[in-house]
Amino acid sequence: MSTGPGPADQTATRTTEPVEPETTPSEPVREEYENLVDLVRKHRFAYYQEDEPLVSDAEFDELFQRLEEIEALHPELVSNDSPTQEVGGEVSAAFAAVEHLQRMYSLEDVFSLEELEAWLTKATAGIEKLGDGSHQPAWLTELKIDGLAVNLLYREGKLVRAATRGDGTTGEDITHNVLTIKEIPQELSGEGFPEEMEIRGEVFIPSQAFAAFNEALIEAGKAPLANPRNAAAGSLRQKDPAETAKRPLKMFVHGIGAREGLQARSQSETYDVLKAWGLPVSPYSEVLGSLDEVLDFIKRYGDKRHKLLHEIDGIVIKVDDFAIQRALGYTTRVPRWAVAYKYPPEEVHTKLLDIQVNVGRTGRVTPFGMMEPVKVAGSTVEMATLHNQDVVKAKGVKIGDIVVLRKAGDVIPEIVGPVLALRDQQDPPVRDFVMPTECPSCGTPLAPAKEGDVDIRCPNSKSCPSQLRERVFHLAGRGAFDIEALGWEAAIALTQPAEPEVPPLTTEAALFDLTPEILADVRIRREKRTKGVPTGEFELVPYFYSKGTAKSPSKPTATTEKLFRELEKAKTQPLWRVLVALSIRHVGPRASRALATAFGTMEGIRNASEEELAHVDGVGPTIAAALKEWFAEDWHVEIVDRWAAAGVRMEDERDESMPRTLEGLTVVVTGSLPNFSRDEAKEAILLRGGKAAGSVSKNTSYVVAGENAGTKLDKAEQLGVPVLDEDGFRELLAGGPAALEAAS
Repeated sequence: MSTGPGPADQTATRTTEPVEPETTPSEPVREEYENLVDLVRKHRFAYYQEDEPLVSDAEFDELFQRLEEIEALHPELVSNDSPTQEVGGEVSAAFAAVEHLQRMYSLEDVFSLEELEAWLTKATAGIEKLGDGSHQPAWLTELKIDGLAVNLLYREGKLVRAATRGDGTTGEDITHNVLTIKEIPQELSGEGFPEEMEIRGEVFIPSQAFAAFNEALIEAGKAPLANPRNAAAGSLRQKDPAETAKRPLKMFVHGIGAREGLQARSQSETYDVLKAWGLPVSPYSEVLGSLDEVLDFIKRYGDKRHKLLHEIDGIVIKVDDFAIQRALGYTTRVPRWAVAYKYPPEEVHTKLLDIQVNVGRTGRVTPFGMMEPVKVAGSTVEMATLHNQDVVKAKGVKIGDIVVLRKAGDVIPEIVGPVLALRDQQDPPVRDFVMPTECPSCGTPLAPAKEGDVDIRCPNSKSCPSQLRERVFHLAGRGAFDIEALGWEAAIALTQPAEPEVPPLTTEAALFDLTPEILADVRIRREKRTKGVPTGEFELVPYFYSKGTAKSPSKPTATTEKLFRELEKAKTQPLWRVLVALSIRHVGPRASRALATAFGTMEGIRNASEEELAHVDGVGPTIAAALKEWFAEDWHVEIVDRWAAAGVRMEDERDESMPRTLEGLTVVVTGSLPNFSRDEAKEAILLRGGKAAGSVSKNTSYVVAGENAGTKLDKAEQLGVPVLDEDGFRELLAGGPAALEAAS
């Protein structure tokens, strides 16, 4: 569905106006062009036939755009076998070649909203030239699935062949593998289908299934799959269909080829027909009437692209009406009636310069990669997590490798794996990562928390500077005390300053005892700059106070004054946030809410037995054991006692007037509700005595479904669990199940 591999950088610019051809190309231009042709062919082969791309999608698109630019300036260089005149890749010799009844085209790509607007304006002008002015464009707008294009051939309603797109005319016969995909019917239901019909669609692996499949591979000591697209393509090219059947493949149909006798007038109408015949049609498509509506669709799905069933790399906009499609026609490679808008790239290639380790707030030692800085998903990235030494081993990455880096929106950057084909070309040669045996922060010998634990930890939780820094940074987070002025650098200044020798905080216990006088002497080491340019020289500067001069004495900065205001405000936070701030292993927001609801006071939680704690919904034996272990440490108890003495709230005020309408009920909230955030909805459930669960099961009482509810809604419908919209949710909160029955 594109000129080549996947998504492209939105910041890339291309000429939208016709380019005037230049004079005869110079020798350097000819040489660049020939090299580009060879490179594009090489990368297409690696992408389509070997499912092992050598460059990122964004890099490929840059090469392809440069090729198009040279051909526009020097048309005499263009030959029939130029990559710009071809669709997709070649046919692999491993599978039988089959010819499509009707050619499968690629799509023209645009990489900015300006380019999209220019394309839509041009297409609209072409439609207006068709006749009497009655042709009003309606745009079928849908998601561009990051999968593998497949052509299904049905004869008399029975699936007789499945093939890849190949070069658009000839594809690979993958019928036996496609037959393992449950969503694809081997025989259509209903009646009225053509005697012979080609159905086009995209085979993909759902996002959640892909993550689970990779986790299983890593646990088995195998290398994870690079991305859902390559995983889907590789799955369909398995020699043994039994291996394909093990992969969680799905398909959505998005087009139709040869279809003698099908009377539908538009593509959207065709989707309704195909769905009635039992074919899987994407739920993510809309027929829109204007550019503004199309732009709104792009923004809407761009904001939630990682909450969808599958990965996407863009939006496809098509003329909906078949008669207009036929009138507009095709170029040699793409239809004139469709375009693909590409989102910014979220997967790039870069060099892994080193693997270092970080010591977290609970002592867990986590490897992370240091890379050549690279721009991905709108930000420059030079560090990415590698989780633990087993993950490093399973992913097969070595220091010095060219690696695939993925950053999905606000998600932490992840090193997916190495580009193995480039490993032998690295200078200096790549080398293995060796996990340290001592804590890099305090020198304490590292060890697993318990026998058989994959993670290794620093047991020096009280005195390890890295653990203290991480805990202080964590307690200031939005899910805990929400102290905005206490950021990462401030956490370092409080726990690891250059001066004084003894930092203001040696544990979290003194957090609410800080004073301006204590912070006045804190100095950090900072690089000098001349006109904004680093000089390579360093100096000690005050962090919480202004530098001061003879005429203007040092005084607290605005951020420092804000810090003390926010510390006072933090004392009034509810009990569950205080629990989160304590950094007790396994005790996150969900368990903290449940504990605060069940016991109401910190004292009640401290004094509860392990069995009493474990019986709280959302807690269980692991968290209960962690709580008892944490409170058994004297220095932990000191933190709670000193915070309480400083005025931190250790007891929730119970609203006795709040009716316990959800006592004994389990409610799952999924999707987006107009007037409730996810946390607000959970809070409302817990306050009324209910359990706010994260997954749907036979024990679920109700599912509250908002926009884009996804798989949880599907599961609820399968199990027959009652589903409520926001209005129904409000009725349930107000009066419980009885109110719903009365309303119905």
